[in-house]
Formats: sequence, structure tokens, C-alpha cells
Amino acid sequence: MDSPTTTNTTAEENTQDILNTSDAEEYEMIESDDPSDLESFASSVDLEEMIVDPVLDSVDCELSDANDSSDDVLNPEVTPQKRKRPLPDVFSSPATIPIVKWRGKRSSLNRSFPEFNLNTSDDKWKSVDEPDTESQQPVFRPIQKPGPQVVCSASCRPLQYFELFFTNSIIQTIVDNSNAYAANIYGGNKKKWCDISVQEFKSFLAMVIYMGLVKCCSLSDYWKTSDLYRLPLPARIMSARRFSTMSSALHLSDPKVDEENDQKKGMDEYDRLSRIKPLYEDIREACKSSFQPFQNISIDERMVASKARSGLKQYMKNKPTKWGYKLYVLADSSSGYTWDFFVYEGRTISKQGKGIGYESVMALADEKLLGSGYKLYVDNFFTSPELFRDLLSKKIYACGTLRANRIGHSKTPAPPGNIRWFRDDKLLFIEWKDRRDVLMCSTFHKVFSGDTVKRRVKGKPGGRTIEDLPVPAAVLDYNKHMGGVDLSDALIGYYTVLHKTRKWYRSFFYHFVDIAVVNAFILHQHTARQRNQKPMTQKEFREALVSDLAKTGPLYNAAQHDSEEFHLPKYISGHSRIGRRQCRLCTAKTPVMCVMCDAPLCFVPKRECFIDFHKSYKPQKRQDQKTKAVSKENKK
Repeated sequence: MDSPTTTNTTAEENTQDILNTSDAEEYEMIESDDPSDLESFASSVDLEEMIVDPVLDSVDCELSDANDSSDDVLNPEVTPQKRKRPLPDVFSSPATIPIVKWRGKRSSLNRSFPEFNLNTSDDKWKSVDEPDTESQQPVFRPIQKPGPQVVCSASCRPLQYFELFFTNSIIQTIVDNSNAYAANIYGGNKKKWCDISVQEFKSFLAMVIYMGLVKCCSLSDYWKTSDLYRLPLPARIMSARRFSTMSSALHLSDPKVDEENDQKKGMDEYDRLSRIKPLYEDIREACKSSFQPFQNISIDERMVASKARSGLKQYMKNKPTKWGYKLYVLADSSSGYTWDFFVYEGRTISKQGKGIGYESVMALADEKLLGSGYKLYVDNFFTSPELFRDLLSKKIYACGTLRANRIGHSKTPAPPGNIRWFRDDKLLFIEWKDRRDVLMCSTFHKVFSGDTVKRRVKGKPGGRTIEDLPVPAAVLDYNKHMGGVDLSDALIGYYTVLHKTRKWYRSFFYHFVDIAVVNAFILHQHTARQRNQKPMTQKEFREALVSDLAKTGPLYNAAQHDSEEFHLPKYISGHSRIGRRQCRLCTAKTPVMCVMCDAPLCFVPKRECFIDFHKSYKPQKRQDQKTKAVSKENKK
């Protein structure tokens, strides 16, 4: 047995190694939301200095045995000036540790997996010159043919793609719930509130998407009539007061259901996502049913920016959006299509006790809906041997980066491009020396396939030269296919419709609109390419979608409709005999058209179709019927 002096020295070395550990991603949360925090609670120093050096090894042993591949863990911070006390027996096991709110800085604890030794000896690593067994290659068998699962003709408008996600039934549900919510707010005062119709809500969506295209500092700027802010479209769609009223009345769930759910706070039956459930579930189902991903898919986190006071809000230090709501997203790597996602609800009781990283991947990678042979790419927050083995049992192959503290890689200097590897059953672990150490784990790659990458390397005279360095195939494929969620985030970020709001569920509504628009745009792209047509850009797609949504609702209010200021006649071309078109009412040739309606109309003494058209304005379907009737009479 070792002497006490040896034991103390080992404990101090282990403590120093833990303090020097740096993860690729460190998460800083306002509250402890992951069940894995219970396990790392015993190693936390801010619990009034309960850690003592001689017992540190035993605590680490217990944590290693109880580890379930959890990802959000704590890193102990030791302060020598504090008085140390032995760890009490009540904290002898992670299951007995209470939940506390943590308001300090966090990093990651050096953890090991149950089936993989943390202190891997150098003898186990092999060089790139040693032969590697060929890994099993995936046989791609999706449930459906990859690509759009909807039949669209060449003349499909953007509105038809958008309505795959925001169907009439979804819109009707939101309209009914918003009217019920507004009735409670205004107390039945009809002077302050008028019920929303389906067509008016589509006009509201048109304004929301339009505000993502044209950015103004304030909502009121869209309706200003000064020379700097004169925008004709917003006033034609709806008034500023009506838009503000509809925004404040927007509600996704039934107010009665919300009241019943609020009474269950503090109980297991309480649903934290009750206020977004109707739209949340329908959007997820529509995303999965409208598109079948191609072979390469990726899972990553997404942040919806918000600083509202909500228990769902998270703080993530190393993300571009640090404050907001966290979503776990599965996206198609080639197009960025958001196929499935779910909202991270914070502190929940883990179903399997294996951490949010493991369970989020297993929940999103559903082989019953996807099929077999898919190649899944994840980052070091999710990667674990247990996860990859369980995915392999579902015939879903995985590749991802590893955190440096989860594998005993060599810290000795090595030349750039050096590759080391070893296999643990069907898992391949690779260490590649680039500017930094790159650690990978894969279930379908070979160690080295002869690929190279150009890097600047220090030369003999002291300068730098460009050389071709060997690179594992897993690194190249990861860089190529991991960015599916990032591509989706970029497409959303270009013209995001997200507004500042005090209600957390409205932030999700705006994000769901973004998801629907981007997914609809991706479906349009695939359909156009299948027909050898040039697809629209996202900006053109959103512009056309705004126009389509505005036409379905009331285009102009009564004051604008009767005003001659907006509806003025003009010649189609500079000559009255050139460029004539068929009149919208009588189908006769006319050189005159309406400036606002963009409709050719007769304006001669015997045919005053211009006046008749604006006096009897009706929806497009009834107008077409009237045009056909007039044309038949003219033929007679």
C-alpha cells in the first residue's frame, strides 16, 4: 500500500490536472438544468469548502462509476486559503445530493466513460503506418426517397410551400386562441378590440415577414409619412394601430388550458411548454412529413435570442447568441433543412440518466422515421462511446469530435500532420496534430485514405512554407457535413423576423415563422432544380411570399380603397396603340391600367371599367367569375 504522503501527492496532482483541463466548449448557465450536475455537485468547492485532498481520489472514483456519459458537468475550483472539512456521509452518493441554484462560473470536470479507460496508455495508440481493418460501410436505406415529399407543379407560388407548415387549421387555431385571449384582456370592450379573421392574420404574417426584409429601428417607422420613412406597403396591408393590437393579442394556446396548467406549478404534471404546444407540435410534424433528409445529417444546438424573464432562458458563453432559449436541432447537411427539433426545458429528470447530450441525439435520430444507413455528425458536446454504440445498434453511423479530457491522448510534441489511432471494438479513435490537437471518434471511417491538406509549416530558415500534410478522412467529412444546423441558422439570420417581446412564447412564434419560411424556401429550391428551372433567391422568395400573403387578406382598408390618391390611371406604354392589354372586366383591349392594382382597365366614355372595378371590389375568385360572364355577353 502507498504511504499517506504518496496519497496526498497523487491527490494534489489530480486536482491540478483537473484545474488545467480546458474544454472545446464551456457552458455558463444561470441555473443548474442538467441532471448530470447532481453528480458533479460533490466535487464543487462553493459548497462551503467540503473538499479535502485525501478523499478527492475516492470522490472521482464514485463519479466515474456513476457517470452516464453526461455532458454538462462542473469543474471544481480549489481555494487554498479556505478551511477544508471532510466530505460528510450524506453526500456519499450522487443520488442523495440535493439540487441547488448555481450563480457562479462553470467549466467542465474531467470525467471518464464506464466502458473506456480515461488514462489510456501510449502503448494502445498506433501510428498511421500500421494497417487498419476496413470498417463496415453504411447501406443507405431511407424510409422514403430523399428530398421533398410534396407534389408541386412548376407554377407553385411561395405561399403554397409556406402553407405546408402554416396550414389553415394551424392559423385558425391561433386566431381562435388570440381572440379568446384578447377578450379576457379587453373585457368585452368592442371599441378596443375587433376579432381577427384568418385572412387578416395572413396579412399580419405578411407584415412580420416584410419587417425581416426591410429593417427599421422602430415599428412605428414603417407607417411614417415623412420623406425618410415613406413606405407605401405597410399602410396598404394594415394600420399601425391594428398591427400593434394584434401583436399584443397574439396567443398560441387556449387561455383556459393555460389557467389549468398554471395551477399545477411545482407538480410533475406541469407543462412548461403549454403556451406553445399547439404550434410547436404541428410545426415539428410538418417539418418531418414534408422532407426526407439525405444520407448526411447533423445534430447541434440553436439559440433563439431573448432576455425575457423565463425559466427556459439559458446563458451560453461561447455561442454568438449568449442569452436565449436553447433548441436541439437535426438538420440535413446538404441543404440546411430543419427536419426535427425540440426545446430544452431546463432542469428535468433524465429518463435514462445518461445526460442531455445522449438523450437529445437518441430522441432526434429516430430510425423508424429516418431509416437505416444514415451518417450522423455531432460535436464534442454529444460524442460518447455509449451513444455511438447505441446508434450503431439502430444502423445509424456516427462521427464526431472528442473533448481532450475524455481520452488519454499524448501531450508530447509531435510534428504537424502526425496521426495516431486505435480501435475499441467498432469505434475508431483518432488523434491528428494540426495547429491544435484534433480528436475524433467514428463508426464508419478508416484511419487514413491518402488525403492531404495544405498548411503553413515552419521552414528551416525560420520562415513558413506551405506543405501538404496528411489528414484523416473523418476530419474532412466532419468539416464538410457538420454544418447543417449552422447553414440553417445562417439562412434564418439573413432575414429573421424575430421581434423584441415581453412574452416568451411569442419569441418562439417568430422563430417558428422563420423555420417555416426557410424550409419552404428549401423545398422550392429542390423542386425547381428537379424541373431544371432556376430557383429564386431567399430574398426573392420572401418578397413573393409577402405579396401572396397580403393579397389573401384585406389589401386596403375602406379609407384607402375609396381614395383616388392610391388608385390612379396611367398608360401602359408611352403610345396609346402600343402595349395594349385585355381589360380585367370586359376583356377588351385598353392602353390604360391602375397604378396601385396593376390591372389593365378601360377608361373611355363607353367603357368606364376603371370606375366600375374599384366600386365593386371583390375577392379574386368572384372577380374572375364576373370577368367570364362579361366576356360571354360580349361574344353574344
